[in-house]
Amino acid sequence: MGESGEEGLKMVEKDVLTQAVEKPGDGPPGLALPVRRVLSREMILLGFLLVELIVLSILSPHFLTLYNLLNTTKYFVEIGLLALGLTMVIITAGIDLSVGSNVGMAGIIVGYLWLAGLPLPLAILGGIMVSVLGGFFNGWVITRLGIPPLIVTLGTWTAYRGVAMVISQARPVSGFPEWFYYLGQGTILNIPVQFLIFVAMAVVVHLILSRSTFGRLVYVVGNNPVAARFSGVNVRKVLLEIYTFTGFLAGLSALVLISRTATARADAGVGYEMDAITAVVLGGASIAGGQGSVTGTGLGVVVLSLLRNGMDLAGMSQASGAVLTGIVLVLAVLSGEWMRRRPLRG
Repeated sequence: MGESGEEGLKMVEKDVLTQAVEKPGDGPPGLALPVRRVLSREMILLGFLLVELIVLSILSPHFLTLYNLLNTTKYFVEIGLLALGLTMVIITAGIDLSVGSNVGMAGIIVGYLWLAGLPLPLAILGGIMVSVLGGFFNGWVITRLGIPPLIVTLGTWTAYRGVAMVISQARPVSGFPEWFYYLGQGTILNIPVQFLIFVAMAVVVHLILSRSTFGRLVYVVGNNPVAARFSGVNVRKVLLEIYTFTGFLAGLSALVLISRTATARADAGVGYEMDAITAVVLGGASIAGGQGSVTGTGLGVVVLSLLRNGMDLAGMSQASGAVLTGIVLVLAVLSGEWMRRRPLRG
């Protein structure tokens, strides 16, 4: 991006920030800056997490133990990796419903390439490449043909799952080499390896969004893609790179899932997209674009995972758990909207 494009980007950012802090004449009473910081979405989630820990520990004496908490991290990593990619997608006011299907497709590719005689490292590379191409295809259709992300990814959600079903013929693949299971079942200092992978990727995405020019572009595109385009930002390129990166994270999630379960299945990742989107929205990302953070998404993933784990230990049914999860999501969204509609007072 040239000098004029950089100046245009700064003007768009200034305009976005101005809109965020301007006080509407007839609006509701504003929130003072210290109060808004305390009532940020992250702080609200931390407070809810504390209440959640207390309540669930009362319901089950096995919940608040080091073994259970560490064990829980094994089961949210696959969804957490998808949520990291979807954070960037949703900040740009997009959506990707195909990430769960991409997990199943990538996993089956790995399994059947290995069965075909390829060394497992090459089979893994093949699965990652397929998932990256899946994300790239979503981004290409959205940016080049101008079709809304919801329509595109709804179609590829079905298509990618169909590819996995056709390749596998509903037959799972298992019997991978022992070293491969370390990725999803091993520990380092009693910390699950897959959790460390999630933390590493979360740090990478956080640095991209908060410390890079590309991260600034992501927020600018989400706030006002038209103004970003007129300021010299290559909006198509930004979106294409985001969807491609989301495909890469889907492939990484597939590897962790296969390693943890020791099986590659075509139906792997079913429902993952809804859980990941829920975590992102719970973490404060706005589906209208322009808002969201890795910190909020991480907290959303932890809150949902611990909630489900605690309900399972307490013997609650899946239906009750689904209802409670829905209530938590609605309350989180309402609290976020309430805060956004309050103007800022210095």
